[in-house]
Amino acid sequence: MEPLKTLIIGSGPAGYTAAIYAARADLNPVLYTGLEPGGQLTTTTEVDNFPGYPKGVDGPTMMVELQQQAERFGTDVRIGFIKEVELAQEEGGLHKAIAEDGTELMAQTIIISTGATAKYLGLPSEQKLRGGGVSACAVCDGFFYKGQEVAIVGGGDTAAEEATYLANICSKVTMLVRKGEMRASKAMQHRVTNTPNIDLKYHTEVDEVIGDQVVEGLRMVNNQTGEKEEISITGLFIAIGHKPNTELFAGQLDMDDSGYLITHGKTTQTNLPGVFAAGDVQDKEYRQAVTAAGTGCMAALDAERYLQALN
Repeated sequence: MEPLKTLIIGSGPAGYTAAIYAARADLNPVLYTGLEPGGQLTTTTEVDNFPGYPKGVDGPTMMVELQQQAERFGTDVRIGFIKEVELAQEEGGLHKAIAEDGTELMAQTIIISTGATAKYLGLPSEQKLRGGGVSACAVCDGFFYKGQEVAIVGGGDTAAEEATYLANICSKVTMLVRKGEMRASKAMQHRVTNTPNIDLKYHTEVDEVIGDQVVEGLRMVNNQTGEKEEISITGLFIAIGHKPNTELFAGQLDMDDSGYLITHGKTTQTNLPGVFAAGDVQDKEYRQAVTAAGTGCMAALDAERYLQALN
């Protein structure tokens, strides 16, 4: 059994920021990166909206630098994932975690930063062009398509919100809704239908994303008539939801109906003492690198204060 003050499960901006703060507080954190070291940002080409990078930075480079910063203060970063946890119910109890290589750890505090995974359509042409014009975050990447024609897939509140956001900066937004109506709230639907440069297409799905290196167009299919249509676009935004990576904690931590971890008030505290959650695993509203980093900082401070209160 490896005894720890702080175990961080998951990397990305939340995990690495938590590690920086925890390491500087002498909590000697051990961080397991998870299956996707660096998280969602490793699939993003340009990050233009993170403070401190006036010329922008590509996602993988930013994650490497965050990891190096965490390691500089003594974080033990381990490439691998936690396969099982047994969380203590009482204050001061030790939380047990087992890594995929069989390593058993006992931690006084755990910071969960396993993130969320964007849902994609699963088409080969879509997967090939992820980072080349296919994106799951309009707020993150929409700026690169200023004045251009783009398309968005989805019919919920997030899709409606992102469509109207894109409409403010792009010349035309084609919105593909699989059913005959949107799932979005009436208020959001009205925003979409009242925006003149959004072309709303019902009963429409993506047949193929066109382009070799970057998105050049889109072939759509009407799922009632089978009729196909091609349009020229430079960006395709998928807004069909995210899936929080919380299966590991099912039955032990409180979650909402979508599987996001519930934290108390303005803290990162979960329903179990000494267990904290940061980043997209508990945030379905903002989902930005900078907000994830902010909650990573909060989680480390919450963990430090929890340990201080035990002494």
